[in-house]
Amino acid sequence: MSKIKSDIEIARAANIKPINEILKKLNISDDPYKFSPMGRHIAKLNLDYIDSLEDKKNNLILVTAITPTPAGEGKTTTSVGLNDGLNKIGKQSIVCLREPSLGPSFGMKGGAAGGGYAQVIPMEQINLHFTGDFHAITSAHNLLSALIDNHIYWGNKLNIDPNNVVWKRVVDLNDRALRKIEINLEKLKANTPRDDNFDITVASEVMAIFCLSNSIQELEKKIGNITIAYSKDKKPIYARDLKAQGPMTVLLKEAIRPNVVQTLENNLAIIHGGPFANIAHGCNSILATKTALKLSEYVVTEAGFGADLGAEKFLNIKCRKAGIRPSCVVLVATIRALKMHGGMEKENLKDENIESLKKGLPNLERHIENIKKFGLEVVVAINHFITDTDNEIKIIKDHCFKLGVKASLCTHWSDGGNGTKDLANNVIELCEKSDKEKFRYLYSDETPILEKIKKIAKEIYKAKSIELDEKTKEHIKKIELAGFGKFPVCIAKTQYSFSTDPKLKGAPSDHILVIREVRLSSGAEFIVVVCGSIMTMPGLPRTPAAENIRLNKKGDIEGLF
Repeated sequence: MSKIKSDIEIARAANIKPINEILKKLNISDDPYKFSPMGRHIAKLNLDYIDSLEDKKNNLILVTAITPTPAGEGKTTTSVGLNDGLNKIGKQSIVCLREPSLGPSFGMKGGAAGGGYAQVIPMEQINLHFTGDFHAITSAHNLLSALIDNHIYWGNKLNIDPNNVVWKRVVDLNDRALRKIEINLEKLKANTPRDDNFDITVASEVMAIFCLSNSIQELEKKIGNITIAYSKDKKPIYARDLKAQGPMTVLLKEAIRPNVVQTLENNLAIIHGGPFANIAHGCNSILATKTALKLSEYVVTEAGFGADLGAEKFLNIKCRKAGIRPSCVVLVATIRALKMHGGMEKENLKDENIESLKKGLPNLERHIENIKKFGLEVVVAINHFITDTDNEIKIIKDHCFKLGVKASLCTHWSDGGNGTKDLANNVIELCEKSDKEKFRYLYSDETPILEKIKKIAKEIYKAKSIELDEKTKEHIKKIELAGFGKFPVCIAKTQYSFSTDPKLKGAPSDHILVIREVRLSSGAEFIVVVCGSIMTMPGLPRTPAAENIRLNKKGDIEGLF
């Protein structure tokens, strides 16, 4: 039996073409006005060129997934595979993805550029520093922190309360030691030591603003609207009060340009922005998605983690801000993950277990039900593993058929675009009969914040109620009185369960959604609702992926999945 190649081995053996050749396939000529090469295989599109393109009514396909498990679901891999499959059957398609964070690259995942023969390349660069977008976002964010503390040091004309600075620092790594720190310890007259903390860059409000801005002008305006602190007489202070929006936008002027690369099958991919869906809104940039819709007949994009987190935020937040509507939704599932939802242990997943699979199917059913609440049609993509049996595949397909949903067995990991032709045809069928007028948000702008939270809790998570203390209720009232009540809500919670208990798998109902705090993101224009024990600075696992990543004697990277 031949050795199965790793993702990085497959990527390194790929027939990668110069990026200008890939862009030519979409009638983008090699013109400095249109794009700027970042080496031979990566480019950034120019904003003036994007603005010159006509808006078109093309098909947007949202890829989401069942509730994630350690067994894996393969949402990014399926997005890439579907894009290649659409191109394989003669359709013009672009895939739009998020940029990987160094946190999971060196933590749990070891990379996030797809897998097998459904990858975006150059994989190593994409998974590591790429074009430096995340570094620019980190720097812009921390510049604001530096300006805040500098203002306090030099007299504090704005009367900032040092103990009520709500703007935290960020770093694009998992570092739990930074969850709680003390700053200003240098013994200077103007210094006041205070407790502080770091978040991971993907949870930064600057990242959210970056991804939810339709232009660089909107980006600058929204940065100016960030609430950074409160004065000693409890009045909000904004980034614009420190004149921070100008220099922060300068740091982001190159990053805001969408990045273009290619798949293993030499189809165009746009990778731009990367907020997590468990602690942020979980979608790539509006600029990237809307650019792709101007360029291609079909656009495949993903939302982070399960449909209860990523897809809900994509539909309630991103679609609202961007004025876009999906034509259909692809729900990714694996037999392995469904068996885990049915109570099976990870080490036994290679064995056929019909009982566990059937017990896990309610998780799939719940996500289908939730997607349909938005007026959208859905197709299930069964991401195939070699241990899947015919009996197990049949059970999922039969169950989907009973629900009035088609299910496609997808072998893109081993077969690339050829392994998603059936899925591609099912997607086209749904797109052709799609009625975008049926699309609806889960709640209106005018719905009170607390009612928005309850709506998501009951409709999406099937919670019987929410739980929050009086202090949090009071904070919500203050947010509404300040004029921010029309903002959508962004739920931050564990990705591993519909509940706030990550160990509660399947499709739990009648649980309580425990709300720990509510944060105003006045620049990004949403309300972050922190639930359960979720942390905005993740930690590394016991054995981080970083331990296996190294340079060999040739100078090649090894251990990056």
